[in-house]
Amino acid sequence: MPVRFLAILILFFPLTTAGQGGAVRGDDSLVKRALENEIRAAGDTQHPMRYRLRKSSPRLISTKEILETKDGAVARLLSVNDAPLSAADEQKEQARLAALLNDPARQRHRKQAEDDDSARALKVLRSLPTAFVYHDEGSDEGAGGEVEKFAFTPDPKFNAPNLETQILTQMTGEIWIDKAQERVVRLEGHLQQDVDFGWGILGQLNKGGWILIEQSDVGDHQWHVVHFKMKMTGRVIFKTKVFDTTEDESQFASVPAGTSYKQAIQMMQAEEVNSERGANAPANR
Repeated sequence: MPVRFLAILILFFPLTTAGQGGAVRGDDSLVKRALENEIRAAGDTQHPMRYRLRKSSPRLISTKEILETKDGAVARLLSVNDAPLSAADEQKEQARLAALLNDPARQRHRKQAEDDDSARALKVLRSLPTAFVYHDEGSDEGAGGEVEKFAFTPDPKFNAPNLETQILTQMTGEIWIDKAQERVVRLEGHLQQDVDFGWGILGQLNKGGWILIEQSDVGDHQWHVVHFKMKMTGRVIFKTKVFDTTEDESQFASVPAGTSYKQAIQMMQAEEVNSERGANAPANR
């Protein structure tokens, strides 16, 4: 599970124990088991991946190669607005990677930021058993097999213990769980009311915002987010924010456990050199 998605994914992972009527019971429910699997996956550092990330917004489309390492993720820009980088931009990207290769402190700072985000997200995840009431809406056939669908609404008895969990008090939606592997394959969440942070002083997320997350088995029972879409508006302090982004991940390949960020950069640099040689090679006659 990519670290940059972890906080977003977990903030909207609605899994619960308490309930009434047809609500899910958490002690032995499919929902609770899926939650436990997601917690374990979030802490898995032995199966790093390499993949393409295409991120689009109304202003920009970028495609990057991402390589997960023990020192944090490393990214290489491949295209902008679906056009390959110019020679000058490619040179700038290679210079950026070379500078990062020789600046371990910068990568350590990035890794610390990733770890901080992950810790906050896991704190939210562990508080979710009291946040929602779930209703089983039956089975369906998904791309990878049979899935169980649940609708969720906020549990009125839930009192958010911190800023991170306040959004859960106004979130409703649906979640699909792969029944064989007991992993979340799809989640849709919608804000039913405005959500204030710090009595509205720190910020606000506006009613009507929504999020879509899709996960799949990308090989060897390794699950990864493959599609993410978010549309929300809000305010941070006094600045209005618009979140309108779509991210798609593809071309997954495993990376040896223990790969360092320097090794990842060297791999990317070597591949670029080989690519240039191939482009400059004379055509066969």
